[in-house]
Amino acid sequence: MNIVDKISHSKELITDAVEKHTPRIAVASSWGKDSMVLLHLALQIELNIRVISVITPFKPRTTLLFKNAIVKMWDLNYSEYRANGNNLPVGLWKTDPNRCCEIYKVEPMKEAVKDLDCWISGVRSKEGITRSDYEEIEEKEGLVKINPLLRWSETDIWKYAGLYHVPMNPLYKWGFRSLGCEPCTSIVDDDEDERKGRWKGTKKEGLECGIHTKKLK
Repeated sequence: MNIVDKISHSKELITDAVEKHTPRIAVASSWGKDSMVLLHLALQIELNIRVISVITPFKPRTTLLFKNAIVKMWDLNYSEYRANGNNLPVGLWKTDPNRCCEIYKVEPMKEAVKDLDCWISGVRSKEGITRSDYEEIEEKEGLVKINPLLRWSETDIWKYAGLYHVPMNPLYKWGFRSLGCEPCTSIVDDDEDERKGRWKGTKKEGLECGIHTKKLK
């Protein structure tokens, strides 16, 4: 499937989801390259579609500034979610990254989708081994998840961004290929999986935070 066909197919998936689930639908964004392409596609279908994002205390400042600029520039119908509480563990990403992700990512995401029937994700099957068996339409516990970019390659993402002048997080110019929390994101070689730089050097290297693998409802 060429890039033109992939774009058309992705738009069909988004359109069907919007028609079926509005107003209880949202696009999730992490402000990385896949999220930006997904947002660009989704806004062509529904300009006022809800956009949700989980923000941790460890997001790079560059990502936060970029997020603020895009929300304003694209006038997004935007909501963000953070971990609750003032007495959260310090340095948990060093000692127990799984628990850290549970507190700072998974739990806020549960709050984000609490009133939704469907959410749209920018995951791609070629990002790493953990995503190779994902499906374009998934349903868990009554919550539908749409993955319109699932069959896209990393090259497809950058090709689309170039063709349609999609703004991108400046961190990519520094050599990063997959973006997450600052302490848990590293630069990887071109011949490695994109997500190899996530939690590098730990048992969690290249794996998942839990948002895409755990029950959210």
